Amino acid sequence: MTDEETPTEDSPAGEALTGQPDPTEVPGPRRRRRGLRLLTALGVLAAVGGAAAAGAGLRDDGSGTASEERRPPATAEVTRQTLQDSRTEDGELGYGSSTTASSRVPGTVTRLPDAGERITRGEALYRVDDEPVVLLYGAVPAYRELKPGAEGRDVEQLERNLKALGHDGFTVDDTYTEATAEAVRQWQEDLGLAETGTVAPGRVVFAPAAVRVDALDTEEGAATAPGQKILSYTATAQAVTVELDTADRRLAEPGTKVGVELPDGTRVDGRVSEVMTEVDPGSGAADDGPTTVVKVIVALDGTKAQKAAASYVLASVDVEFTAGEREDVLTVPVAALVALDRGGFGVEVVAADGGTSYVPVETGLFADGRVEISGDGIAAGTTVGMPA
Repeated sequence: MTDEETPTEDSPAGEALTGQPDPTEVPGPRRRRRGLRLLTALGVLAAVGGAAAAGAGLRDDGSGTASEERRPPATAEVTRQTLQDSRTEDGELGYGSSTTASSRVPGTVTRLPDAGERITRGEALYRVDDEPVVLLYGAVPAYRELKPGAEGRDVEQLERNLKALGHDGFTVDDTYTEATAEAVRQWQEDLGLAETGTVAPGRVVFAPAAVRVDALDTEEGAATAPGQKILSYTATAQAVTVELDTADRRLAEPGTKVGVELPDGTRVDGRVSEVMTEVDPGSGAADDGPTTVVKVIVALDGTKAQKAAASYVLASVDVEFTAGEREDVLTVPVAALVALDRGGFGVEVVAADGGTSYVPVETGLFADGRVEISGDGIAAGTTVGMPA
């Protein structure tokens, strides 16, 4: 096609591109070149898959039937199948996102764990002036001093930990009573701390569960002060991190099930556990400015998946996302779609005697070069026209 023949939305070929009739054109039957479909550049963007479908289209000539000389140059069969809008992306097997633990008290770092070490409830995450900063479980960060009279979710969180560590004599609720203070004194005695009955915010670090030390940000013997980074930690279960373009955000909704292929070819089940949007500042060059990426954390569900991944500390893996699925539907190659003069799409059905007719269809999911269709007379095994 020359520049003069390039279709626009105001031309007949441009009408084919949009799938809408030209309101300025006088209605009437259209002819086509022998063996050539007018719609040679039909672009169908599937909203669920972003898949572009380029096919040829032939307009209804008014009778709904194509003549002998207009038989399609190729054919395909309507098939019944499960259609999936899926995408495979590169991922990094590790332990998911990391969290920084910063000092809340001044002093000297006297003990640090090893990178990769596992710390559980009640154990020291690190020590300052030879006193432990203790890991406890909970979602609310330590942000204030806890003492008799305090009320709130953080109080109940502390009491649940005290109960789990074997201390009793108090009711687990959101009120810090004298009974709670007595349990705290028992706990402080076990840790070798001054038995004050009060918990300073710098004495504990709350995390959802046991942690794995990811990296150290200081060293033993170094001075520390409030706000200084001590170390970073992750969850103990292995997970996969995937970076997606913002246009592919639809692939990763929290809770979505995915498939993960490990380096040895083993396939395990995963689940999207966290989705974060991050800005990469880039290098600052004109052609490498800030970009926005979607960071997805995929949890490996179940003992089987964790066991299969256990031999890989860090590794590249393939993650298959499925954004849409339609079971037991009729499909044709996307290129079989034609745009009809009266609007919408159809297929050119080829009869046993060689005759053809144009049947309007409703389109559904687009995936892997095929499209879900439905319409009168459309069934598995139906032969439809295709471009050469």
